[in-house]
Amino acid sequence: MDRAQLPLNALRAFEAAARHLNFTRAAIELCVSQGAVSHQVAQLERRLGARLFHRLPRGLALTDEGHVLVPVLAEMFDRVAATLDQYGEGRFREPLKVGVVGTFATGWLLPRLDSFARAHPSIDLRISTNNNRVDLVAEALDFAIRFGDGAWHGTHAEPMLRAPMTPVCAPAIAARLKSPADLVHEQLLRSYRPDEWALWFDAAGVPAPNLRGPIFDSSALMGSAAAAGLGIALVPTAMFTRELASELLVQPFPFEVDVGSYWLTRLISRPENSAMRHFRDWLMEETGRASVQSS
Repeated sequence: MDRAQLPLNALRAFEAAARHLNFTRAAIELCVSQGAVSHQVAQLERRLGARLFHRLPRGLALTDEGHVLVPVLAEMFDRVAATLDQYGEGRFREPLKVGVVGTFATGWLLPRLDSFARAHPSIDLRISTNNNRVDLVAEALDFAIRFGDGAWHGTHAEPMLRAPMTPVCAPAIAARLKSPADLVHEQLLRSYRPDEWALWFDAAGVPAPNLRGPIFDSSALMGSAAAAGLGIALVPTAMFTRELASELLVQPFPFEVDVGSYWLTRLISRPENSAMRHFRDWLMEETGRASVQSS
């Protein structure tokens, strides 16, 4: 059917009636009469030469032909509505979906988001957090900020920020620690990466103990547990600057170990649009500034 001949009002009436399975409720939604909805649907059925509904004593039921048409129309109207929603306050807002490992989101990104919003008011930034396990395709993400070595299959990875790890704990626990060997007698909180504590003890020149502490899937959660006095966490201190400054957490020893960095990643097959370029440029400038300040 030619686009110019599409019966848009009738299609709208049918889609609403199909969702409600009731002409009256569809009419209320569309702000027209029940008779108008019924007439539009009947007109569409005549035009298609197929029945779309079974008219029942207490409502409607879709025919096989109706079931075929409903998802097509629903997707079309949803896409139109989503696009129109991007025109807020008289200007187009370009959506940008970013998945962020939770520790980076709370420890680094959130305090700086106002800077990005002021610099790029036309970008509709949508953030979802994860525990470093993310599917760019399934989640329809433009970018994902991850922690690791940068080796993710099918992904372009750009290094953002080094994140050396060191033990942190509550001040009361730090007061009884005199040397790295004292950690052997403490509760050591662990991440799902099993070799981190062993690498740190090696850097400190102390044999690593057998670890039995609880395992966390997030450094942010592990840091909160340490602040609550539940043990000692091995975390990237760059993500806990506020807690360290306020002495909710204390870094008892200077030894650090590199087990990974934060990376900005996207699918190799995903071409960058203007919103992605603006976000990447802003992020690299901010992380570059943070690296200079910490060095």
